[in-house]
Amino acid sequence: MSAFKFTFSTQPLPPPPSLSTTFAIKANPSTDTWSKPPSTHRFNAPILHKTGPLASFKRASVHISAQWSNLYDQGGLILVLNYADGTKKWVKTGIEFVNGKPHVSTVAKDNWADWSLLEIPGGGGEAKIEMVREGNGLWVYLVEEGEGGKKAIREVTWALVEEGVTEAWVGVYAARPAKEGGELVVEFKGLEVEFAE
Repeated sequence: MSAFKFTFSTQPLPPPPSLSTTFAIKANPSTDTWSKPPSTHRFNAPILHKTGPLASFKRASVHISAQWSNLYDQGGLILVLNYADGTKKWVKTGIEFVNGKPHVSTVAKDNWADWSLLEIPGGGGEAKIEMVREGNGLWVYLVEEGEGGKKAIREVTWALVEEGVTEAWVGVYAARPAKEGGELVVEFKGLEVEFAE
C-alpha cells in the first residue's frame, strides 16, 4: 500500500498529522467524476488517495463539510478500480448539493453511473460517511453521533470483484461540475483508510 498522493491536483499534500485531523481539497469549476449514456465520461476531480490491492481493502471513513452553493457541488470518499485494459470503475459517496440543499449522495459506476440521494439528518451541510468491506460486498454507511449509530445506505455488490483489477485507489475527492463559481473548498476530518497488512 502506498502513501497518500494527489491525482488531478497540483495542491500540496496535507502533512500526515492533518489527515487524521482536518484538511481541505480545492476543486476548480468543471471538475467531476460522472458517467452517463450515451457519451458522458468525466473523470477529472481532484482525488487524495492511497493505492493498494483491492483484495486488501478493508474500510475507509471521513467527516465532510463545505460551503455548498452550486448545483452538484460535492465531496467525500472514493474507491477507484483501475483495470489492466486502462478502464476504471468507481464508487463515490459523500455530500452533494442538489435541489437547493446538501444531501448524502452515493454513485456507483460499473458500465455507467447510477446515483442515490438521502437527506442529511438534521438538515445540515456535513456528515460522516464510511465504506466497509463486508463479505464480498461493499457497504456504505452514514455514521451519526450518539445513539444514531451507523445507518446502512447502500450495498454495491460488484465493487470488490477483483477480476482484471490491477490496483485500487481509496481516499477522498472534491468536485465542482458547474462551469462558474470559483473553486470549491471541501473540508475533511478524521480520514481513515485501512488495507489489510
